[in-house]
Amino acid sequence: MTAFACNTYSYMRSHGAADCLAHLADLGFREFELMMHPGHAWPNEMDAAARAALARAIASRGLRLVSLNMPNIDLNLAGASREMRDYTLGLLTGFVEIAGELGAPGVVVVPGKPNPLFPAEAEELTGHFFRALDRLGPLAARGGTALWIENVPFSFLPGVPALMDALARYGDDRIGVTFDVANSHFIGEDIGAALARCAPRLEIVHLSDTNQQVYRHDPVGLGTVPFAAIPAALAAVGHREPPVLEVISREADRDILASRERLLAAGFAPASPAR
Repeated sequence: MTAFACNTYSYMRSHGAADCLAHLADLGFREFELMMHPGHAWPNEMDAAARAALARAIASRGLRLVSLNMPNIDLNLAGASREMRDYTLGLLTGFVEIAGELGAPGVVVVPGKPNPLFPAEAEELTGHFFRALDRLGPLAARGGTALWIENVPFSFLPGVPALMDALARYGDDRIGVTFDVANSHFIGEDIGAALARCAPRLEIVHLSDTNQQVYRHDPVGLGTVPFAAIPAALAAVGHREPPVLEVISREADRDILASRERLLAAGFAPASPAR
């Protein structure tokens, strides 16, 4: 197992998926969160042959996808209009299908975004979210993947307690949680308490840096995330999967590698020896 998986966000405008994974493998990574983005990895641009070729490229180098993810600027499961909700569901359906084909165990999903100036009532937003889960959950199960809901500041469930309460109310134990450290820190949560709260559903952890004034996913060291406290918090909840570096940078190689070294210095475990 590698010390960290690597998210491909910083490369989605410059590299196709196969080239990106090969490049990051040359930098020492073996596990990846692949972003869904046109020109990088996009279901409508990948026919069956292209998907099979990508799966072969991943397997040929002994790589592993830990999850699929997507920028959520264009998506909103809780949009006011049925057209936006249907559009988002259509895209997510494609992401879930390709996750199964590529062997990714989970797809990161954001609950949906409220209008920041005049939001709908929580019950309405929750209803839209639950109806989306009704559609996507069975599809994921049939495809051999799963839905992993992320704590995101601009969603209508930004904090871990509210997110976990909503998932408990929905009631499907197959639905997991993606815990984003920067997102939790940005809204002022205690990261250890948040991790403990989401532990029963915790699947993967995203690592990047931010302050609490301007929302960022910066290289480690540019913000105020208390990284030194996180290894113990992860150990306390028994989470052993490699955290995902979700560093977004125009100088990605430099900043991702530097972030990896700073996290190791902060107490994150190095890679396990090869078996």
